[in-house]
Amino acid sequence: ANADDDHGHGTHVAGTIAARAFNNIKVDGTDSGMAPAAHLVNFKVLDSNGLGKAADVTEAIDFAITFRKQLGIRVLNLSLGAAPTQSYKDDPICLAVERAVKAGIVVVASAGNYGQTPEGQPVYGSVTSPGISPYAITVGALRTQGTADPSDDEVAPWSSKGPTAVDHLVKPDLV
Repeated sequence: ANADDDHGHGTHVAGTIAARAFNNIKVDGTDSGMAPAAHLVNFKVLDSNGLGKAADVTEAIDFAITFRKQLGIRVLNLSLGAAPTQSYKDDPICLAVERAVKAGIVVVASAGNYGQTPEGQPVYGSVTSPGISPYAITVGALRTQGTADPSDDEVAPWSSKGPTAVDHLVKPDLV
């Protein structure tokens, strides 16, 4: 399988994190991402339709744990999610997240994009796995209103909201 980003979300997150100015040329006054000195390792676990298996995700997390020192992995970003069907204590992806954190890796997971119905009604308990794990820093989406001023920012209505469906944990941790 190729490592291309078929949907662009991973590339978007990677750019937000580790973008670097090309030949020190700034675009619109911005010269880099949040951590421009970061080195990225790509673990593609979803197919060209954005679908995958929990086993592939856990295998990638376990690979990152095993080779964390050799590859310099300190943070693991999981921009994916599945509907939670069980407690984080039994969810295989959440258990892999716990193993990663206990091995010294900071794990960041998306909350999901299921925060409202098609009619625009809020949906609570919609945080996806592995964002339901208390070991993950779960991130929700922010609507900036297209301005640089943070005073008009708000949680995006589509961003998944807690409490988590099964364990009733407060999530997301930040937006």
